[in-house]
Amino acid sequence: MTSPFDLTGRTALVTGGNQGLGRAFVFALAAAGARVAFSGRREDANRLVAAEAARTGYELVPITADVTDDAQVDTMVAQAEDAFDGRIDVLVNNAGRCHHAPSSELTDDQWAGVFDLNVRAVWKTSTIVADVMRAHGSGSIVNVGSISGLIVNRPQFQAGYNASKAAVHHLTRSLAVEWASFGIRVNAIAPGYVQADGVPADRPELRRHWRPEFRQHWVDDAPQRRFALPEEIAPSAVFLASDAASFITGTVLVADGGYTAA
Repeated sequence: MTSPFDLTGRTALVTGGNQGLGRAFVFALAAAGARVAFSGRREDANRLVAAEAARTGYELVPITADVTDDAQVDTMVAQAEDAFDGRIDVLVNNAGRCHHAPSSELTDDQWAGVFDLNVRAVWKTSTIVADVMRAHGSGSIVNVGSISGLIVNRPQFQAGYNASKAAVHHLTRSLAVEWASFGIRVNAIAPGYVQADGVPADRPELRRHWRPEFRQHWVDDAPQRRFALPEEIAPSAVFLASDAASFITGTVLVADGGYTAA
């Protein structure tokens, strides 16, 4: 019997796929059998990931693109379509950013930059890829939200980021309802604190602000009392992309070591 988690014959596009969680999503989808394209703003980083994958036996399609630029989103999707004979079966909207600052110090430009990448780019990329999926009558979109869309993080302050991830969660539900009749499923993953590359969080902003005293709130407050590894979060995207989740849409899958349950 074929495993319902098997993505052989499927094609996938991952944004922000050249580091951290995005890189883990790329490799997990490829390991499940999908042909994978990924985008990132830094061409050199994209080449390194593609070369690493080639040594593992995966042939990836690296695309240099800034998903906050509408023209580059159009080009990115067109390149993925060309590489995959006109099909994109899976989209993982992973690219995102955060600013740590009290609300009284967060600038308008910083707020706008967070929403531009974390929300508008997700919406823009999803609508364009959905047109491709609709033509084939099926597809799975996986948005990367955060527990920050469910709780207020502490002791760091990041109101703009928290609000943007709450918006991603509700955008996910809205698109899931709207596009269900087209055979397109839309779900989100809400990761907790993630450790990557030997540092205590998957986002550069968190790495810059990390201090040992944060451990109490970031790690010790979670029942599992540890960070996740990117490779532990990535299978959630494979699940939501696969036929194993064929009756799941409009869901925010929380992967946080029990943080939001405690």
